[in-house]
Amino acid sequence: MAGITTSSSAPAGAKAPAGQNHQFALIALTSLFFMWGFITCLNDILVPHLKNVFQLNYTQSMLIQFCFFGAYFIVSLPAGALVKRISYKWGIVVGLAICAVGCVMFIPAASYRVYALFLAALFVLAAGVTILQVAANPYVTVLGPPDTAASRLTLTQAFNSLGTTIAPIFGALLILSAATVAVTNATPEQLDAIHAAEAATVKFPYLILAAAFLVLAVIFAALKLPDVDDEEDLDPMHGGGSAWQYRHLVLGMIGIFVYVGAEVSIGSFLVNFLSQPDIGGLQESEAAHYVAYFWGGAMVGRFIGAVVMRYVDDGKALAFNALIVAILLVVTVMTTGHVAMWAILAVGLFNSIMFPTIFSLALHGLGRFTSQGSGILCLGIVGGALLPVLQGVLADTIGIHLAFLMPILCYAYIAYYGIKGHKLR
Repeated sequence: MAGITTSSSAPAGAKAPAGQNHQFALIALTSLFFMWGFITCLNDILVPHLKNVFQLNYTQSMLIQFCFFGAYFIVSLPAGALVKRISYKWGIVVGLAICAVGCVMFIPAASYRVYALFLAALFVLAAGVTILQVAANPYVTVLGPPDTAASRLTLTQAFNSLGTTIAPIFGALLILSAATVAVTNATPEQLDAIHAAEAATVKFPYLILAAAFLVLAVIFAALKLPDVDDEEDLDPMHGGGSAWQYRHLVLGMIGIFVYVGAEVSIGSFLVNFLSQPDIGGLQESEAAHYVAYFWGGAMVGRFIGAVVMRYVDDGKALAFNALIVAILLVVTVMTTGHVAMWAILAVGLFNSIMFPTIFSLALHGLGRFTSQGSGILCLGIVGGALLPVLQGVLADTIGIHLAFLMPILCYAYIAYYGIKGHKLR
């Protein structure tokens, strides 16, 4: 990647320095990371909300995450081909437009109160987010020197965490507040009316989000961003005819699978877990505010990591954080009350650098296969669809507390990838 060239978008005779172009592009991209972090974390509020509206068990409620993150499995590879064909910039515009359509679909879903329509809206929304991820993540890694790619991606991911920190507060205020209505001794007709009112609370928030995505689509269509010619000009580090031939990329995809699956599993159960009498005994709307600590820790960790990882080996930092998270999960399972509560919330701080670090390590040395490699890595995000369902089954069978044993295995693999799996052969 050291030979990446950029073509200025300034008028002839007024060519801006490449560094300035890169800085401007990175600033623009932070808004995307914020938005998809916000929209993804809002699912953690939808899970308990729709669980109540449709009277679902834990496994059924995890279909929300299954449909959202399942879109990554279906859309990632086509998205990689699309981005390669139309460029990073226009891939971003297409992704934003599809996100807006998905948000609008929440309005008929809430009006008719059909769970399948909610799931369809989430799938379309996630398809747009997938295209954004496939376009924006590698774009950040190639907008600068390869040796600082992980630090650069960690910094932009910090704004993703800012979105995930704000989303629970936003969701608690506009969505979960409706779930505090007392339903004791209510008749079936009254319960139906209450659930209809609760379902309708998602309309306004997602209408606002649809408008935001449309505005961003227009802005990015008008922006002049640097063209990065890595696909055409750069040879991969070790030849070959496909990104699939790179062992560190495939192992990185598995790393993304288990990381996203573990993070989404933990985040999806936080509200219900903190509401347990032996943990926090909190109301759902109150517990949602504590979820902001989980994602806020990830934000703080990414800002710190963006600086520290300029001096610390990426793989060692990844392994260290994964081992700390595994220890915190063991503490969560073995204790109750505030110790278990704060142990699980502290996981967010050490989760912080994992996604961008795995992503950048796995893309290292791919050259013209970078877009394809990005699509393959985003394929791994399907872990956010499958592993939460598995944890939902465990929660229904052995209890929500012991269900947190499952993510420990995920972080053990991430530690292996940081120590050995990321190394090129």
